[in-house]
Amino acid sequence: MSNSHTRSFTAQAGHIDVNGHVNNAVWLQWVQDIATEHWFAVAAPEFRDDYVWFVTRHEIDYRGNVGLGETVEATTWIPDPPRGARFDRAVTFRDAAGKVLVDVRSTWAMIEKESGRLVRIRPEVAAPFFPED
Repeated sequence: MSNSHTRSFTAQAGHIDVNGHVNNAVWLQWVQDIATEHWFAVAAPEFRDDYVWFVTRHEIDYRGNVGLGETVEATTWIPDPPRGARFDRAVTFRDAAGKVLVDVRSTWAMIEKESGRLVRIRPEVAAPFFPED
Protein backbone atom coordinates (compact mmCIF):
# COMPACT_ATOMS: atom_id res chain seq x y z
CA MET A 1 0.00 0.00 0.00
CA SER A 2 1.15 3.52 -0.64
CA ASN A 3 1.88 6.07 2.07
CA SER A 4 -1.25 5.54 4.15
CA HIS A 5 -2.81 7.28 7.13
CA THR A 6 -4.83 5.55 9.85
CA ARG A 7 -7.04 6.75 12.69
CA SER A 8 -9.97 5.56 14.80
CA PHE A 9 -13.50 6.91 14.98
CA THR A 10 -15.98 6.15 17.75
CA ALA A 11 -19.72 6.40 17.14
CA GLN A 12 -21.27 9.09 19.34
CA ALA A 13 -24.97 9.69 20.00
CA GLY A 14 -25.19 12.33 17.24
CA HIS A 15 -23.80 9.86 14.70
CA ILE A 16 -26.59 7.32 15.14
CA ASP A 17 -29.62 7.29 12.82
CA VAL A 18 -33.15 5.92 13.26
CA ASN A 19 -31.85 2.44 12.37
CA GLY A 20 -29.56 2.43 15.42
CA HIS A 21 -26.26 2.64 13.58
CA VAL A 22 -23.90 5.24 12.12
CA ASN A 23 -25.66 7.41 9.56
CA ASN A 24 -24.35 7.39 5.98
CA ALA A 25 -23.61 11.13 6.15
CA VAL A 26 -21.34 10.48 9.15
CA TRP A 27 -19.28 7.95 7.19
CA LEU A 28 -18.73 10.68 4.57
CA GLN A 29 -17.73 13.18 7.26
CA TRP A 30 -15.22 10.64 8.56
CA VAL A 31 -13.86 10.22 5.01
CA GLN A 32 -13.34 13.97 4.81
CA ASP A 33 -11.78 14.07 8.29
CA ILE A 34 -9.19 11.37 7.58
CA ALA A 35 -8.44 12.72 4.09
CA THR A 36 -7.78 16.18 5.54
CA GLU A 37 -5.57 14.71 8.28
CA HIS A 38 -3.61 12.74 5.68
CA TRP A 39 -3.04 15.89 3.59
CA PHE A 40 -1.83 17.88 6.61
CA ALA A 41 0.35 15.01 7.86
CA VAL A 42 2.14 14.37 4.55
CA ALA A 43 2.05 17.46 2.30
CA ALA A 44 4.81 20.05 2.44
CA PRO A 45 3.85 23.21 4.38
CA GLU A 46 3.96 25.42 1.28
CA PHE A 47 1.49 23.12 -0.50
CA ARG A 48 -0.82 23.01 2.53
CA ASP A 49 -0.81 26.82 2.44
CA ASP A 50 -1.41 27.13 -1.33
CA TYR A 51 -4.01 24.46 -2.11
CA VAL A 52 -7.34 23.09 -0.93
CA TRP A 53 -9.32 20.05 -2.02
CA PHE A 54 -12.92 19.27 -2.83
CA VAL A 55 -14.70 16.04 -3.64
CA THR A 56 -16.17 15.50 -7.09
CA ARG A 57 -17.39 11.93 -6.53
CA HIS A 58 -17.86 9.30 -3.82
CA GLU A 59 -18.41 5.58 -4.39
CA ILE A 60 -19.27 3.69 -1.21
CA ASP A 61 -19.73 -0.02 -0.50
CA TYR A 62 -21.42 -0.75 2.82
CA ARG A 63 -20.74 -4.23 4.20
CA GLY A 64 -21.64 -3.60 7.82
CA ASN A 65 -22.15 -0.90 10.38
CA VAL A 66 -21.49 0.08 13.98
CA GLY A 67 -23.66 1.30 16.81
CA LEU A 68 -23.29 3.74 19.65
CA GLY A 69 -19.91 3.54 21.39
CA GLU A 70 -18.35 1.20 18.85
CA THR A 71 -15.04 2.11 17.24
CA VAL A 72 -13.80 1.64 13.69
CA GLU A 73 -10.30 2.00 12.31
CA ALA A 74 -10.04 3.95 9.07
CA THR A 75 -7.10 3.75 6.69
CA THR A 76 -6.71 6.03 3.68
CA TRP A 77 -4.27 6.05 0.79
CA ILE A 78 -3.90 7.31 -2.77
CA PRO A 79 -4.01 4.20 -4.98
CA ASP A 80 -3.08 5.78 -8.34
CA PRO A 81 -1.15 8.78 -9.67
CA PRO A 82 -3.12 12.00 -10.22
CA ARG A 83 -4.89 12.80 -13.48
CA GLY A 84 -4.65 16.52 -14.12
CA ALA A 85 -6.19 18.30 -11.12
CA ARG A 86 -7.74 15.09 -9.74
CA PHE A 87 -6.82 11.93 -7.91
CA ASP A 88 -8.70 9.10 -6.29
CA ARG A 89 -8.47 8.41 -2.58
CA ALA A 90 -9.37 5.08 -0.97
CA VAL A 91 -10.66 4.77 2.59
CA THR A 92 -11.39 1.47 4.32
CA PHE A 93 -13.17 1.23 7.68
CA ARG A 94 -12.69 -1.94 9.77
CA ASP A 95 -14.32 -3.06 13.00
CA ALA A 96 -12.41 -4.29 16.07
CA ALA A 97 -12.19 -7.80 14.56
CA GLY A 98 -10.64 -6.44 11.36
CA LYS A 99 -13.73 -6.97 9.20
CA VAL A 100 -14.17 -4.41 6.43
CA LEU A 101 -17.38 -2.50 7.10
CA VAL A 102 -17.18 0.32 4.57
CA ASP A 103 -15.01 0.84 1.48
CA VAL A 104 -14.90 4.26 -0.13
CA ARG A 105 -13.31 5.50 -3.33
CA SER A 106 -13.51 9.28 -3.77
CA THR A 107 -12.30 11.59 -6.47
CA TRP A 108 -10.77 14.82 -5.17
CA ALA A 109 -9.76 17.92 -7.11
CA MET A 110 -7.10 20.43 -6.12
CA ILE A 111 -7.79 24.17 -6.12
CA GLU A 112 -5.30 26.96 -5.79
CA LYS A 113 -6.46 29.02 -2.79
CA GLU A 114 -5.41 32.38 -4.24
CA SER A 115 -7.20 32.06 -7.60
CA GLY A 116 -9.95 29.61 -6.67
CA ARG A 117 -9.16 27.65 -9.84
CA LEU A 118 -8.48 24.00 -10.46
CA VAL A 119 -4.78 23.32 -10.92
CA ARG A 120 -2.84 20.35 -12.20
CA ILE A 121 -1.32 18.28 -9.39
CA ARG A 122 2.42 18.66 -9.88
CA PRO A 123 4.72 15.66 -9.24
CA GLU A 124 6.28 17.31 -6.17
CA VAL A 125 2.82 17.73 -4.59
CA ALA A 126 1.86 14.10 -5.24
CA ALA A 127 5.21 12.43 -4.48
CA PRO A 128 4.92 12.26 -0.66
CA PHE A 129 1.70 10.24 -1.00
CA PHE A 130 3.41 7.36 -2.79
CA PRO A 131 6.08 4.92 -1.59
CA GLU A 132 9.64 5.66 -2.56
CA ASP A 133 11.12 3.39 -5.23
